[in-house]
Amino acid sequence: MSKPKVSFYNLAWRWHFYAGLFVIPFMILLALTGIVYLFKPQLDQLMYAELLQVQPAGTALSADQQLGHLQQALPQAQVSQYLPPASAESSAQFVAQLDGRKTNLFLDPYSGALLGRQDAENNLQAIARSLHGELMIGPLGDRLIELAAGWGIVLVVSGLYLWWPRGQGGAGVLWPRLSARGRLLWRDLHAVTGFWGSAVLLFMLLTGMTWTGFWGAQFAGAWNHFPAAMWDAVPQSDLQARSLNTAADQTVAWAVENTPLPQSDPHAAHNGHAPAAAPAAAARIGLQQVVDSASRLAVQPGYSISFPADDKGVFTVAIFADDPRNDATLHLDQYSGKVLADLRWADYGLVARMVESGAMLHEGKMFGLANQLLMLAVCLLILLGSISGLVMWWKRRPQGRIGVPPLRHDLPLWKGGVAIMFGLGLLFPLVGASLLLALLLDWLGQRLTRRGAEAVAG
Repeated sequence: MSKPKVSFYNLAWRWHFYAGLFVIPFMILLALTGIVYLFKPQLDQLMYAELLQVQPAGTALSADQQLGHLQQALPQAQVSQYLPPASAESSAQFVAQLDGRKTNLFLDPYSGALLGRQDAENNLQAIARSLHGELMIGPLGDRLIELAAGWGIVLVVSGLYLWWPRGQGGAGVLWPRLSARGRLLWRDLHAVTGFWGSAVLLFMLLTGMTWTGFWGAQFAGAWNHFPAAMWDAVPQSDLQARSLNTAADQTVAWAVENTPLPQSDPHAAHNGHAPAAAPAAAARIGLQQVVDSASRLAVQPGYSISFPADDKGVFTVAIFADDPRNDATLHLDQYSGKVLADLRWADYGLVARMVESGAMLHEGKMFGLANQLLMLAVCLLILLGSISGLVMWWKRRPQGRIGVPPLRHDLPLWKGGVAIMFGLGLLFPLVGASLLLALLLDWLGQRLTRRGAEAVAG
């Protein structure tokens, strides 16, 4: 009897199974939280209309007057950020520590009346974003999301190999056989949606990876560079602009996250002469002056103003715009109002521009509703592919066993497949480390299985 032909197919199927087993729960979570965050503009207006919308009534109060009304209503609030009204019908928003919680406070910019408050970290959108980025458990969750995204790339690559037509027609390859029943129908749904969604899924995974805390930070450090001369005459702190971002909220754009956060000069307002008071008591410029500077420098509405964290901190005006060409990050001396840094789209390098554009497409913001609907379709494809994969596994698994695809002992290593996996492991170190661990566990599992079989036979 002729020896059966050995191919890479079984090995690819085995790795696709392992990747899916780990990745699918994360893919389902990312798709669901992504849908919630995708429609943030509509959901916010639906859920919080009484906080976000106001009736125009004459001339709006200045930013300083608004802050004064807030401090009068809530003297215990420690304000850290101000979001000016984006339109005549929009409320003003302050972010503050209140009763030990980070809180969003909404103000009528015409009357100064406090419209209400919202827990900044315990609302639908903040929870969805935090789950999407770090599972609400901090750096460990971030690493798990990064690992899942990396293995998601392995899943797509191995899935394309398994899908690749081997003589069969278009049915079950390019379109599902809807007349089929049972596992065959689920297999067609899984394979066909996986193929048509592979390019956009890779796009989603790769653009998402740029925001991760390990690989994303290294990638940003390698590609996000600004002319050193921009910082020559600017006193710098030990912090980076990324310190203004949190898991639940994005303040500055990815392109500027690893830029230095400047420092204010307490003597700046005194023209170099020593002030009578201590530096800490030097007068801070008014909030309205910061707003006026943003307007003068043509920063688009929708920006935020982050307050100085201490006596050497700066005011930061930032907008992470739907159209990244409108991105802006400005740092102002808190005493003199001098603009210490002004970073715009024109200052971004090619990679930074690509990443920022990819991020806005990823979040469904670049082209309005059309972009949202496209990303919704991608999320639904991810859900269908994940659920169909789970159903296929459930239907084929042996009773009481996990159902790992068998691997013959004489299966040769396919050079191209090994090269791809090796390349992915180098490109994404967490994937590479986990791949080596999985190989070791797989090898140990096979040895234990063979020894058990030999013991029974003996």
